[in-house]
Amino acid sequence: MKRLLIANRGEIALRILRTAQAMGISTVAVYSDADAGALHVAQATVAHALGGHAPADSYLRIDKLLAAAQASGADAVHPGYGFLSENADFAQAVVDAGLVWVGPPPAAIRQLGSKSAAKALAQSRGIPCLLGYQGPDQSDERLMQEAQRLGLPVMVKAAAGGGGRGMRLVTDLAQLPAAVQGARSEALSAFGSGELLLERALLAPRHVEVQVFADAQGHCIHLGERDCSVQRRHQKIIEETPSPAVDAALRARMGECAVALAQAAGYVGAGTVEFLLDGSGLSDAGPPQGAKAPPGGSPVDEAASAGAFYLMEMNTRLQVEHPVTEKVTGLDLVEWQIRVARGEALPLSQSQVPFHGHAIEVRLCAEDEDFTPHTGTVRHFQAPAGVRFDHALAPGQQVSPYYDSMLGKLVAHAASRAEAIDQLAGALDRLQLLGLPTNRAFLAACLRHETFRAGQALIPFLAEQGPVIREALLKQEREVAVPCGLAAILTNDSGQTVSPGGLSCPFPRPVRLRHRGQVHELLWTAATPVPAGVARTRVQPRRWHVQAGAVDLFLEDASFDPPAGSGAAGGGDELRAPFNGKVVAVAVAPGAKVAPGDVLVVVESMKLEHSLAASRAGAVALVAVAPGQQVTPGQVLVRLEP
Repeated sequence: MKRLLIANRGEIALRILRTAQAMGISTVAVYSDADAGALHVAQATVAHALGGHAPADSYLRIDKLLAAAQASGADAVHPGYGFLSENADFAQAVVDAGLVWVGPPPAAIRQLGSKSAAKALAQSRGIPCLLGYQGPDQSDERLMQEAQRLGLPVMVKAAAGGGGRGMRLVTDLAQLPAAVQGARSEALSAFGSGELLLERALLAPRHVEVQVFADAQGHCIHLGERDCSVQRRHQKIIEETPSPAVDAALRARMGECAVALAQAAGYVGAGTVEFLLDGSGLSDAGPPQGAKAPPGGSPVDEAASAGAFYLMEMNTRLQVEHPVTEKVTGLDLVEWQIRVARGEALPLSQSQVPFHGHAIEVRLCAEDEDFTPHTGTVRHFQAPAGVRFDHALAPGQQVSPYYDSMLGKLVAHAASRAEAIDQLAGALDRLQLLGLPTNRAFLAACLRHETFRAGQALIPFLAEQGPVIREALLKQEREVAVPCGLAAILTNDSGQTVSPGGLSCPFPRPVRLRHRGQVHELLWTAATPVPAGVARTRVQPRRWHVQAGAVDLFLEDASFDPPAGSGAAGGGDELRAPFNGKVVAVAVAPGAKVAPGDVLVVVESMKLEHSLAASRAGAVALVAVAPGQQVTPGQVLVRLEP
């Protein structure tokens, strides 16, 4: 392997690039028109343009990627994660082109990439699975019958892909038709397949996954588990290893099952077997399907004691959260991927795998505290010292609506879990990233929450504690809004105090600051104290993004706004787009009567569908958009009248 094409973008492209170059392998970056100025393009040995902006026109085009490999002289392809990383057709096309595929065999991807096929294989090996339905009859009528047979609660899941997309929890059979429609639509958009499966749902489990690695000589080992229970929208935002709930005996049993599944599929390379861990035993989810012993292992029905676990799926790629495993083992998993792809044997046996300390990762995302994704420009960026930070950020970078909202991953490693938490929370406080909303402060608050610190955060953690965390963050914002606002509008880039509007005046001047709709009336004089050490940037003519330690807030200088009652339209009369995206569906027509909470428009952004609802009752006076239309932040979608 002399030249490696990285069929991906952003932080994972940079991550692969660094290891390849350290191994003496030259690299080829590919990029869409939206990524022409991206860091992975600048740092690769050579770069090849794919054209287009959307993934469907660039990173998901097998023909363009193979053409780039041929044109650049690449002899190997690494898919990273996301995009085509779990696409068996892409893997086969790479192999057929005479290139080295840095990933599992296409046949293994095909079998394990389908949750239905993976579940059937697992059951044949005695690996515990939740009761479910994964049959070929995908009619709404059959799915309703199966849901009635399984009993509630039930999870509707896309059979293909991962990342939490195409998943809906159903606790009332009346919810099933809408859940099936939504999951099928999201699955078709994300994975090109609308096939669904049903599983009996556990309401309060942990999400624990096992990292496996196999070589072409038939050896397969695991590298421990990762606890990924803190999630929003079925997507992980905090991952750690070891899990606070897994002891050595449980780790061994889960590892045996993970290795057995990989070997049954003829797996080669890095993969992750994901489980739901139910600390209450078998609960009411029904007995595990297939309670036999895996080859060479102990009976898996022992899982009923000391924590029952059930297979969710196997991801046939490198995981976003692989750095925490690297931190506790001291291994480079990308290097292992490359060496295994070259035909080398695994360098360690199971008993030789080292585990040291505790590692925690958080996913920094361009989203607000309600988990709504945002686009914009990175106007100021300063990474914190003392932690690993995998990212592709730079001042001036555009965060577009075409890709996932994740901006990077911060990882702390320490001797104890408590030390790792403190280290990571402190790093988030020091991180400076201004220009658009991020979940920086929300992540730090999650890490400091007593439930998480106690190691008791389960999958419902954010659903239960999210409102409490948001309210605490809002209280912090309100406490510093006025001094931070003054620091933003009354100091220049050199930190010197200036008069509002930049005018020199010895007399007191009125200043009006708006924070989350509330206007603060102040009287400014040259003696007004202004706090130091506040990071701020102007995002619009009189709108500022301010950061003070652990607090992020957006403020407006409303000093020159027209007086109230001047005829400005009320915000409740219009539904506006909160971000860039594409209209997927319009649920109302002019003249329709709506109630608060009624869905008016569904917009897709950053690979997720968002239902936008009415904030008050009224009649639809105007529908300004149609399905398929691209919209921008602030654009009017629907207008209501009393």
